[in-house]
Amino acid sequence: MRYISTRGEAPALGFEDVLLTGLATDGGLYVPESLPHFSLEEIRSWRGLSYSELAFNVMHPFVDDAIPADDFRAMLDETYSVFAHQAVAPLVQLDANEWVMELFRGPTLAFKDFALQLLGRLLDYVLEKRKQHVVIMGATSGDTGSAAIEGCRRCEHVDIFILHPHERVSEVQRRQMTTVKGDNIHNIAVRGNFDDCQRMVKESFGNQSFLGGKTQLAAVNSINWARIMAQIVYYFQASLALGGPDRSMAFSVPTGNFGDIFAGYLAKKMGLPISQLVIATNRNDILHRFMSGNKYEQHQLEHTLSPSMDIMVSSNFERLLFDLHGRDGAAVKLLLENAAKGPVSIEDYRWRHARKLFDSDAVDDKATCDTIREIFDRNEYLLDPHTAIGVKAARNCRRDKTVPMITLGTAHPAKFPDAIAEAGLTVKPELPAHMADLFEREERYTVLDNNIAGVQEFIAQNWKNT
Repeated sequence: MRYISTRGEAPALGFEDVLLTGLATDGGLYVPESLPHFSLEEIRSWRGLSYSELAFNVMHPFVDDAIPADDFRAMLDETYSVFAHQAVAPLVQLDANEWVMELFRGPTLAFKDFALQLLGRLLDYVLEKRKQHVVIMGATSGDTGSAAIEGCRRCEHVDIFILHPHERVSEVQRRQMTTVKGDNIHNIAVRGNFDDCQRMVKESFGNQSFLGGKTQLAAVNSINWARIMAQIVYYFQASLALGGPDRSMAFSVPTGNFGDIFAGYLAKKMGLPISQLVIATNRNDILHRFMSGNKYEQHQLEHTLSPSMDIMVSSNFERLLFDLHGRDGAAVKLLLENAAKGPVSIEDYRWRHARKLFDSDAVDDKATCDTIREIFDRNEYLLDPHTAIGVKAARNCRRDKTVPMITLGTAHPAKFPDAIAEAGLTVKPELPAHMADLFEREERYTVLDNNIAGVQEFIAQNWKNT
Protein backbone atom coordinates (compact mmCIF):
# COMPACT_ATOMS: atom_id res chain seq x y z
CA MET A 1 0.00 0.00 0.00
CA ARG A 2 1.41 3.37 -1.08
CA TYR A 3 0.19 6.79 -0.02
CA ILE A 4 0.07 9.97 -2.10
CA SER A 5 -0.38 13.65 -1.24
CA THR A 6 -3.57 15.57 -1.92
CA ARG A 7 -1.46 18.30 -3.52
CA GLY A 8 0.36 16.00 -5.91
CA GLU A 9 3.95 17.12 -5.45
CA ALA A 10 5.28 15.08 -2.50
CA PRO A 11 6.77 11.61 -2.99
CA ALA A 12 4.60 8.54 -2.41
CA LEU A 13 5.34 6.82 0.91
CA GLY A 14 4.72 3.50 2.63
CA PHE A 15 2.68 3.07 5.80
CA GLU A 16 5.55 3.51 8.29
CA ASP A 17 6.68 6.80 6.77
CA VAL A 18 3.12 8.13 6.50
CA LEU A 19 2.58 7.24 10.16
CA LEU A 20 5.57 9.37 11.19
CA THR A 21 5.30 12.16 8.63
CA GLY A 22 1.92 13.79 9.23
CA LEU A 23 1.74 16.53 6.61
CA ALA A 24 3.29 15.84 3.22
CA THR A 25 6.25 17.99 2.19
CA ASP A 26 4.03 19.88 -0.27
CA GLY A 27 1.61 20.80 2.52
CA GLY A 28 -0.95 18.20 1.50
CA LEU A 29 -2.44 15.25 3.36
CA TYR A 30 -1.64 11.63 2.61
CA VAL A 31 -4.31 9.29 1.27
CA PRO A 32 -4.03 5.71 -0.03
CA GLU A 33 -3.08 5.43 -3.69
CA SER A 34 -5.98 2.97 -3.99
CA LEU A 35 -8.62 1.75 -1.56
CA PRO A 36 -9.32 -1.88 -0.71
CA HIS A 37 -12.81 -2.98 -1.72
CA PHE A 38 -14.85 -5.63 0.06
CA SER A 39 -17.70 -7.57 -1.53
CA LEU A 40 -21.06 -7.82 0.21
CA GLU A 41 -20.37 -11.51 0.71
CA GLU A 42 -17.07 -10.75 2.45
CA ILE A 43 -18.63 -8.08 4.69
CA ARG A 44 -21.49 -10.43 5.50
CA SER A 45 -18.99 -13.07 6.64
CA TRP A 46 -17.78 -10.67 9.35
CA ARG A 47 -21.01 -10.83 11.33
CA GLY A 48 -20.38 -11.93 14.89
CA LEU A 49 -16.70 -10.97 14.95
CA SER A 50 -15.29 -9.19 17.97
CA TYR A 51 -14.44 -5.53 17.46
CA SER A 52 -10.70 -6.21 17.28
CA GLU A 53 -11.21 -9.01 14.74
CA LEU A 54 -13.33 -6.73 12.58
CA ALA A 55 -10.74 -3.97 12.94
CA PHE A 56 -8.05 -6.32 11.65
CA ASN A 57 -10.07 -7.20 8.55
CA VAL A 58 -10.84 -3.56 7.74
CA MET A 59 -7.43 -2.06 8.51
CA HIS A 60 -4.88 -4.70 7.57
CA PRO A 61 -4.90 -3.80 3.85
CA PHE A 62 -3.76 -0.28 4.79
CA VAL A 63 -0.92 -1.59 6.95
CA ASP A 64 -0.06 -4.45 4.56
CA ASP A 65 3.41 -5.86 5.18
CA ALA A 66 4.62 -2.92 7.32
CA ILE A 67 3.57 -4.88 10.43
CA PRO A 68 3.33 -8.70 10.51
CA ALA A 69 -0.29 -9.87 10.76
CA ASP A 70 0.16 -11.55 14.14
CA ASP A 71 1.76 -8.44 15.64
CA PHE A 72 -1.01 -6.24 14.27
CA ARG A 73 -3.70 -8.56 15.66
CA ALA A 74 -2.08 -8.46 19.09
CA MET A 75 -1.89 -4.67 18.94
CA LEU A 76 -5.60 -4.41 18.14
CA ASP A 77 -6.57 -6.87 20.88
CA GLU A 78 -4.62 -4.77 23.38
CA THR A 79 -6.02 -1.49 22.07
CA TYR A 80 -9.69 -2.38 22.40
CA SER A 81 -9.40 -4.42 25.57
CA VAL A 82 -9.15 -1.18 27.59
CA PHE A 83 -12.64 -0.02 26.53
CA ALA A 84 -15.31 -0.17 29.23
CA HIS A 85 -17.92 -2.05 27.18
CA GLN A 86 -17.55 -5.51 25.68
CA ALA A 87 -19.12 -4.31 22.42
CA VAL A 88 -16.54 -1.45 22.33
CA ALA A 89 -18.98 0.69 20.27
CA PRO A 90 -22.45 -0.23 21.59
CA LEU A 91 -25.67 1.00 19.98
CA VAL A 92 -28.49 2.64 21.96
CA GLN A 93 -31.92 3.03 20.39
CA LEU A 94 -33.61 6.44 20.64
CA ASP A 95 -36.66 5.88 18.47
CA ALA A 96 -37.94 3.74 15.61
CA ASN A 97 -34.94 3.04 13.38
CA GLU A 98 -32.92 5.75 15.16
CA TRP A 99 -29.76 4.96 17.10
CA VAL A 100 -26.77 6.44 18.89
CA MET A 101 -23.47 4.59 18.57
CA GLU A 102 -21.59 5.19 21.82
CA LEU A 103 -18.00 5.95 20.91
CA PHE A 104 -17.07 7.23 24.37
CA ARG A 105 -16.36 3.98 26.21
CA GLY A 106 -12.58 4.40 25.92
CA PRO A 107 -10.17 5.70 28.59
CA THR A 108 -10.74 9.42 27.88
CA LEU A 109 -14.49 9.20 27.15
CA ALA A 110 -14.35 10.38 23.54
CA PHE A 111 -14.35 8.82 20.08
CA LYS A 112 -10.72 9.87 19.62
CA ASP A 113 -9.72 6.87 21.77
CA PHE A 114 -10.55 4.48 18.92
CA ALA A 115 -7.69 5.85 16.86
CA LEU A 116 -5.30 7.29 19.42
CA GLN A 117 -5.08 4.20 21.62
CA LEU A 118 -3.97 2.40 18.48
CA LEU A 119 -1.77 5.23 17.23
CA GLY A 120 0.34 5.17 20.39
CA ARG A 121 0.98 1.47 19.96
CA LEU A 122 1.76 1.87 16.25
CA LEU A 123 4.24 4.63 17.00
CA ASP A 124 5.99 2.65 19.69
CA TYR A 125 6.24 -0.39 17.42
CA VAL A 126 7.68 1.50 14.46
CA LEU A 127 9.99 3.74 16.50
CA GLU A 128 11.41 0.78 18.41
CA LYS A 129 12.01 -1.00 15.13
CA ARG A 130 13.81 2.07 13.73
CA LYS A 131 15.53 3.04 17.00
CA GLN A 132 14.17 6.53 16.42
CA HIS A 133 12.78 9.32 18.62
CA VAL A 134 10.06 11.81 17.63
CA VAL A 135 8.30 14.83 19.07
CA ILE A 136 4.51 14.68 18.88
CA MET A 137 3.02 18.11 18.27
CA GLY A 138 -0.75 18.35 18.17
CA ALA A 139 -3.58 20.84 18.45
CA THR A 140 -6.84 20.07 20.20
CA SER A 141 -10.24 21.69 20.46
CA GLY A 142 -10.92 19.50 23.47
CA ASP A 143 -10.80 15.72 23.06
CA THR A 144 -7.83 14.93 20.82
CA GLY A 145 -5.33 16.16 23.39
CA SER A 146 -6.37 13.91 26.25
CA ALA A 147 -6.80 10.91 23.95
CA ALA A 148 -3.36 11.49 22.43
CA ILE A 149 -1.72 11.84 25.83
CA GLU A 150 -3.44 8.73 27.15
CA GLY A 151 -2.59 6.76 24.03
CA CYS A 152 1.05 7.84 23.82
CA ARG A 153 2.13 8.61 27.39
CA ARG A 154 3.79 5.21 27.86
CA CYS A 155 5.65 5.41 24.56
CA GLU A 156 9.38 5.29 25.22
CA HIS A 157 10.35 7.08 22.04
CA VAL A 158 8.20 10.22 22.07
CA ASP A 159 7.80 13.59 23.72
CA ILE A 160 4.27 15.00 23.57
CA PHE A 161 3.38 18.68 23.16
CA ILE A 162 -0.36 19.42 22.93
CA LEU A 163 -1.67 22.90 22.17
CA HIS A 164 -5.16 23.87 23.28
CA PRO A 165 -6.97 27.24 23.16
CA HIS A 166 -6.65 28.85 26.61
CA GLU A 167 -9.98 28.94 28.48
CA ARG A 168 -11.86 27.56 25.44
CA VAL A 169 -12.17 23.90 26.36
CA SER A 170 -14.33 22.47 29.13
CA GLU A 171 -12.78 22.04 32.58
CA VAL A 172 -13.05 18.26 32.34
CA GLN A 173 -11.37 18.29 28.94
CA ARG A 174 -8.55 20.49 30.23
CA ARG A 175 -7.99 18.46 33.37
CA GLN A 176 -7.90 15.22 31.41
CA MET A 177 -4.87 16.62 29.62
CA THR A 178 -3.16 18.60 32.33
CA THR A 179 -3.30 16.11 35.20
CA VAL A 180 -1.46 13.27 33.44
CA LYS A 181 2.00 12.89 34.93
CA GLY A 182 5.07 12.26 32.83
CA ASP A 183 8.34 13.96 31.98
CA ASN A 184 7.56 13.58 28.29
CA ILE A 185 4.11 15.27 28.49
CA HIS A 186 3.72 19.01 27.92
CA ASN A 187 0.44 20.94 27.70
CA ILE A 188 0.47 24.39 26.13
CA ALA A 189 -2.53 26.72 26.55
CA VAL A 190 -2.39 29.20 23.67
CA ARG A 191 -4.01 32.61 24.05
CA GLY A 192 -6.08 32.14 20.90
CA ASN A 193 -8.55 29.72 19.34
CA PHE A 194 -8.23 26.20 17.94
CA ASP A 195 -7.53 27.40 14.41
CA ASP A 196 -4.55 29.40 15.78
CA CYS A 197 -3.24 26.22 17.42
CA GLN A 198 -3.81 24.15 14.29
CA ARG A 199 -2.08 26.73 12.12
CA MET A 200 1.01 26.63 14.35
CA VAL A 201 1.11 22.85 14.09
CA LYS A 202 0.85 22.91 10.30
CA GLU A 203 3.51 25.61 9.94
CA SER A 204 5.81 23.73 12.31
CA PHE A 205 5.48 20.54 10.26
CA GLY A 206 6.33 22.56 7.17
CA ASN A 207 9.53 23.92 8.72
CA GLN A 208 11.06 21.83 11.49
CA SER A 209 14.36 23.72 11.69
CA PHE A 210 13.54 24.83 15.26
CA LEU A 211 14.32 21.23 16.34
CA GLY A 212 17.89 21.63 15.17
CA GLY A 213 17.84 18.46 13.09
CA LYS A 214 18.00 16.30 16.25
CA THR A 215 14.49 14.81 15.94
CA GLN A 216 11.35 15.15 13.83
CA LEU A 217 7.70 15.98 14.44
CA ALA A 218 4.98 13.33 14.37
CA ALA A 219 1.26 14.09 14.07
CA VAL A 220 -1.59 12.88 16.27
CA ASN A 221 -4.26 15.13 14.77
CA SER A 222 -6.55 13.67 12.16
CA ILE A 223 -4.13 14.82 9.48
CA ASN A 224 -2.37 11.54 10.41
CA TRP A 225 -3.70 8.82 8.14
CA ALA A 226 -3.73 6.24 10.96
CA ARG A 227 -6.40 8.31 12.72
CA ILE A 228 -8.74 8.09 9.73
CA MET A 229 -7.97 4.42 9.13
CA ALA A 230 -9.01 3.41 12.65
CA GLN A 231 -12.28 5.35 12.47
CA ILE A 232 -13.50 3.49 9.37
CA VAL A 233 -14.03 0.35 11.44
CA TYR A 234 -16.99 1.44 13.54
CA TYR A 235 -19.08 2.22 10.47
CA PHE A 236 -18.77 -1.45 9.54
CA GLN A 237 -19.49 -2.43 13.16
CA ALA A 238 -22.74 -0.44 13.30
CA SER A 239 -23.92 -1.67 9.93
CA LEU A 240 -23.31 -5.32 10.75
CA ALA A 241 -25.19 -4.94 14.04
CA LEU A 242 -28.30 -3.58 12.30
CA GLY A 243 -28.65 -5.89 9.31
CA GLY A 244 -25.89 -4.70 7.01
CA PRO A 245 -24.62 -5.16 4.45
CA ASP A 246 -28.02 -6.44 3.24
CA ARG A 247 -29.57 -3.08 4.02
CA SER A 248 -28.13 0.40 3.66
CA MET A 249 -27.39 2.72 6.61
CA ALA A 250 -27.42 6.47 7.21
CA PHE A 251 -25.05 8.19 9.63
CA SER A 252 -25.10 11.61 11.29
CA VAL A 253 -21.66 12.75 12.38
CA PRO A 254 -20.88 15.70 14.68
CA THR A 255 -17.77 17.06 13.02
CA GLY A 256 -15.50 20.06 12.98
CA ASN A 257 -12.34 18.83 11.29
CA PHE A 258 -14.15 16.45 8.89
CA GLY A 259 -12.01 13.43 9.84
CA ASP A 260 -14.72 11.30 11.45
CA ILE A 261 -17.20 11.72 8.61
CA PHE A 262 -14.49 11.26 5.98
CA ALA A 263 -13.94 7.83 7.52
CA GLY A 264 -17.60 7.08 6.77
CA TYR A 265 -17.13 8.25 3.19
CA LEU A 266 -14.22 5.83 2.86
CA ALA A 267 -16.27 2.99 4.36
CA LYS A 268 -18.80 3.50 1.57
CA LYS A 269 -16.09 3.53 -1.07
CA MET A 270 -14.73 0.30 0.39
CA GLY A 271 -18.05 -1.44 -0.22
CA LEU A 272 -20.25 -0.74 2.82
CA PRO A 273 -23.79 0.24 1.77
CA ILE A 274 -24.30 3.80 3.10
CA SER A 275 -27.05 5.92 1.58
CA GLN A 276 -26.57 9.18 3.50
CA LEU A 277 -23.93 10.97 5.56
CA VAL A 278 -25.09 14.02 7.55
CA ILE A 279 -22.49 16.64 8.41
CA ALA A 280 -23.61 17.99 11.80
CA THR A 281 -22.05 21.30 12.82
CA ASN A 282 -22.59 24.09 15.33
CA ARG A 283 -22.54 27.83 14.63
CA ASN A 284 -19.07 27.43 13.17
CA ASP A 285 -20.71 26.13 10.04
CA ILE A 286 -18.21 26.39 7.17
CA LEU A 287 -18.87 22.77 6.18
CA HIS A 288 -22.65 23.25 6.23
CA ARG A 289 -22.42 26.42 4.16
CA PHE A 290 -20.34 24.60 1.57
CA MET A 291 -22.48 21.48 1.42
CA SER A 292 -25.78 23.38 1.35
CA GLY A 293 -24.74 26.20 -0.98
CA ASN A 294 -21.36 25.43 -2.58
CA LYS A 295 -19.60 28.30 -0.86
CA TYR A 296 -16.46 27.71 1.17
CA GLU A 297 -15.78 30.85 3.20
CA GLN A 298 -14.20 31.40 6.59
CA HIS A 299 -16.14 33.45 9.16
CA GLN A 300 -15.15 34.62 12.61
CA LEU A 301 -14.84 31.65 14.96
CA GLU A 302 -17.48 31.60 17.72
CA HIS A 303 -17.29 29.97 21.16
CA THR A 304 -20.14 27.49 21.71
CA LEU A 305 -21.40 24.82 24.11
CA SER A 306 -19.82 22.23 21.79
CA PRO A 307 -16.17 23.35 21.91
CA SER A 308 -14.70 20.32 20.14
CA MET A 309 -16.42 21.59 16.99
CA ASP A 310 -15.34 25.21 17.36
CA ILE A 311 -13.23 24.94 14.24
CA MET A 312 -13.34 27.02 11.08
CA VAL A 313 -10.58 25.45 8.97
CA SER A 314 -11.52 21.78 8.52
CA SER A 315 -8.23 20.12 7.66
CA ASN A 316 -9.57 16.79 6.44
CA PHE A 317 -11.97 18.42 4.01
CA GLU A 318 -8.98 18.61 1.69
CA ARG A 319 -9.08 14.82 1.39
CA LEU A 320 -12.66 14.95 0.08
CA LEU A 321 -11.84 17.82 -2.27
CA PHE A 322 -9.03 15.68 -3.70
CA ASP A 323 -11.55 12.99 -4.66
CA LEU A 324 -14.12 15.48 -5.92
CA HIS A 325 -11.45 16.89 -8.26
CA GLY A 326 -10.57 13.51 -9.71
CA ARG A 327 -7.46 13.26 -7.50
CA ASP A 328 -5.92 16.27 -9.25
CA GLY A 329 -3.46 17.62 -6.68
CA ALA A 330 -2.70 20.81 -8.62
CA ALA A 331 -6.39 21.71 -8.71
CA VAL A 332 -6.74 21.14 -4.95
CA LYS A 333 -3.66 23.24 -4.23
CA LEU A 334 -4.98 26.14 -6.34
CA LEU A 335 -8.43 25.93 -4.73
CA LEU A 336 -7.01 26.06 -1.20
CA GLU A 337 -4.67 28.91 -2.06
CA ASN A 338 -7.69 30.87 -3.30
CA ALA A 339 -9.71 29.87 -0.21
CA ALA A 340 -7.07 31.50 1.98
CA LYS A 341 -7.85 34.80 0.24
CA GLY A 342 -11.65 34.68 0.19
CA PRO A 343 -14.75 32.60 -0.57
CA VAL A 344 -14.47 29.85 -3.19
CA SER A 345 -16.82 27.40 -4.90
CA ILE A 346 -16.21 24.28 -6.93
CA GLU A 347 -17.72 23.35 -10.28
CA ASP A 348 -21.42 22.72 -9.94
CA TYR A 349 -21.26 19.12 -11.17
CA ARG A 350 -18.59 18.27 -8.57
CA TRP A 351 -20.69 19.82 -5.80
CA ARG A 352 -23.82 17.98 -6.95
CA HIS A 353 -21.87 14.73 -6.95
CA ALA A 354 -21.00 15.32 -3.27
CA ARG A 355 -24.64 16.09 -2.49
CA LYS A 356 -25.69 12.61 -3.65
CA LEU A 357 -24.23 11.27 -0.39
CA PHE A 358 -23.84 14.25 1.94
CA ASP A 359 -26.38 16.45 3.69
CA SER A 360 -25.61 18.99 6.39
CA ASP A 361 -27.08 21.12 9.14
CA ALA A 362 -25.89 23.79 11.57
CA VAL A 363 -27.36 23.60 15.08
CA ASP A 364 -27.09 26.54 17.46
CA ASP A 365 -26.72 26.37 21.24
CA LYS A 366 -30.44 26.78 21.92
CA ALA A 367 -31.38 23.88 19.64
CA THR A 368 -28.57 21.84 21.17
CA CYS A 369 -29.97 22.38 24.67
CA ASP A 370 -33.51 21.70 23.49
CA THR A 371 -32.37 18.37 22.03
CA ILE A 372 -30.50 17.35 25.20
CA ARG A 373 -33.61 18.11 27.27
CA GLU A 374 -36.04 16.42 24.84
CA ILE A 375 -34.06 13.17 24.59
CA PHE A 376 -33.64 13.01 28.36
CA ASP A 377 -37.33 13.68 28.99
CA ARG A 378 -38.41 11.01 26.50
CA ASN A 379 -35.73 8.37 27.01
CA GLU A 380 -33.92 9.22 30.27
CA TYR A 381 -30.80 9.16 28.11
CA LEU A 382 -28.25 11.93 28.41
CA LEU A 383 -26.49 13.33 25.35
CA ASP A 384 -23.37 15.45 25.36
CA PRO A 385 -23.76 18.66 23.31
CA HIS A 386 -21.85 17.33 20.28
CA THR A 387 -23.97 14.17 20.06
CA ALA A 388 -27.11 16.29 20.55
CA ILE A 389 -26.11 18.29 17.48
CA GLY A 390 -25.75 15.01 15.60
CA VAL A 391 -29.21 13.84 16.67
CA LYS A 392 -30.85 17.16 15.77
CA ALA A 393 -29.14 17.27 12.37
CA ALA A 394 -30.12 13.66 11.70
CA ARG A 395 -33.78 14.46 12.33
CA ASN A 396 -33.65 17.63 10.24
CA CYS A 397 -31.91 16.00 7.26
CA ARG A 398 -33.19 12.43 7.24
CA ARG A 399 -34.10 11.31 3.72
CA ASP A 400 -35.71 7.92 4.35
CA LYS A 401 -37.14 6.68 7.65
CA THR A 402 -36.94 3.06 6.49
CA VAL A 403 -33.12 3.36 6.53
CA PRO A 404 -31.55 3.08 10.00
CA MET A 405 -30.15 6.45 11.09
CA ILE A 406 -27.13 6.18 13.38
CA THR A 407 -25.74 9.24 15.14
CA LEU A 408 -22.15 8.95 16.27
CA GLY A 409 -22.05 9.57 20.03
CA THR A 410 -18.72 11.33 20.19
CA ALA A 411 -18.25 12.12 23.90
CA HIS A 412 -19.49 11.27 27.38
CA PRO A 413 -21.92 13.87 28.81
CA ALA A 414 -19.85 14.11 32.02
CA LYS A 415 -17.26 16.05 30.02
CA PHE A 416 -19.75 18.89 29.49
CA PRO A 417 -21.70 19.52 32.73
CA ASP A 418 -22.19 23.20 31.86
CA ALA A 419 -24.10 22.29 28.71
CA ILE A 420 -26.27 19.84 30.64
CA ALA A 421 -27.09 22.56 33.16
CA GLU A 422 -27.73 25.06 30.35
CA ALA A 423 -30.28 22.59 28.98
CA GLY A 424 -32.22 23.02 32.23
CA LEU A 425 -31.55 19.53 33.59
CA THR A 426 -30.76 19.01 37.25
CA VAL A 427 -29.19 15.60 36.67
CA LYS A 428 -25.40 15.72 37.02
CA PRO A 429 -23.55 13.24 34.81
CA GLU A 430 -20.91 11.47 36.86
CA LEU A 431 -17.41 10.67 35.71
CA PRO A 432 -16.59 6.95 35.68
CA ALA A 433 -14.63 5.45 38.57
CA HIS A 434 -11.22 5.83 36.97
CA MET A 435 -11.78 9.60 36.77
CA ALA A 436 -13.69 10.14 40.02
CA ASP A 437 -10.84 12.17 41.56
CA LEU A 438 -10.13 14.24 38.41
CA PHE A 439 -10.90 17.58 40.10
CA GLU A 440 -8.49 16.81 42.93
CA ARG A 441 -5.49 16.04 40.73
CA GLU A 442 -2.68 18.54 40.26
CA GLU A 443 -2.61 20.31 36.91
CA ARG A 444 0.47 21.10 34.85
CA TYR A 445 0.34 23.36 31.82
CA THR A 446 2.04 26.43 30.38
CA VAL A 447 0.15 29.45 29.03
CA LEU A 448 1.82 31.00 25.98
CA ASP A 449 0.95 33.87 23.67
CA ASN A 450 -0.48 33.24 20.22
CA ASN A 451 3.00 33.37 18.70
CA ILE A 452 4.58 30.51 16.79
CA ALA A 453 8.16 31.50 17.61
CA GLY A 454 7.45 31.34 21.34
CA VAL A 455 5.73 27.97 21.04
CA GLN A 456 8.55 26.51 18.95
CA GLU A 457 11.14 27.82 21.40
CA PHE A 458 9.29 26.14 24.28
CA ILE A 459 9.26 22.82 22.42
CA ALA A 460 12.91 23.08 21.44
CA GLN A 461 13.91 23.70 25.05
CA ASN A 462 11.74 21.05 26.67
CA TRP A 463 11.88 17.83 24.68
CA LYS A 464 13.80 15.41 26.83
CA ASN A 465 16.74 14.56 24.58
CA THR A 466 18.01 18.13 24.32
